[in-house]
Amino acid sequence: MSTETYNVPDISCGHCVEAITGAVSPLDGVESVDVSIDDKTVTVAGSFDDAAVRSAIDDAGYDVA
Repeated sequence: MSTETYNVPDISCGHCVEAITGAVSPLDGVESVDVSIDDKTVTVAGSFDDAAVRSAIDDAGYDVA
């Protein structure tokens, strides 16, 4: 299992948290998703594909810095 943290500068509210969590959680190999409004980060744990996580965040309408 690995953990990766992504910087997502546009995270600003609970809706952002729900949108990103909903987009990333169903991906194959994702065991947990933690979205921090204060830190503007998304931390993903599991055995997942990095490109798929980045794409899911992008598809939810947020840019990974």
